[in-house]
Amino acid sequence: MENLKKWLKSNGSTAIFFLLFIILLVSPDAKAWLMRQVASTGLLNSKISESKTASVVSDTHFTLKNEDGAVTSVSDLKGKVVFINFWASWCPPCRAEFPSVQNFYEKYSSHSDMVFLTVNLDDDVALGKTYLKKNGFTVPFLTPTSSIPKEIYDGSLPTTVVLDKKGEIRLRHTGVADYSKDSFYSQIDQLLKE
Repeated sequence: MENLKKWLKSNGSTAIFFLLFIILLVSPDAKAWLMRQVASTGLLNSKISESKTASVVSDTHFTLKNEDGAVTSVSDLKGKVVFINFWASWCPPCRAEFPSVQNFYEKYSSHSDMVFLTVNLDDDVALGKTYLKKNGFTVPFLTPTSSIPKEIYDGSLPTTVVLDKKGEIRLRHTGVADYSKDSFYSQIDQLLKE
């Protein structure tokens, strides 16, 4: 016991870092917190591209269902800026960015030309619903009812896509990002003016 006390005195910081590392390995919420801190720097964020380099997905049939069973076709949303976020409750990067998605939703959900499609990809839909409720998130809960085009979603979580009013992909970002930054809001404001 005396040797352990000596070791801890001389290696206390190593023990603390080791303990934190173990916590990060086993706790999805701890991983999400760390990723949120990194994402808040804005270094991981993508920028919305110019229209001339955008991809058109206007002929793609892609549908989603809300909790009430109402189906939305993405191709019917032309004339609106569409924010699509693919997520799952078990995904630490999704958990990390979700508070920023919620903040973005709260700021723009009342804008008539803005649509939010937060698409849950949990195998068990109840897990996604429970996650939103437990954390007080009010974003729309949607699930796919048709296959999702590869140019929209290629299997990586989280994936975020922003379509402009013409249905062109103006942002496609894979991985954690912070959507509650003023710089992102400025880009969305510009799209809403187009």
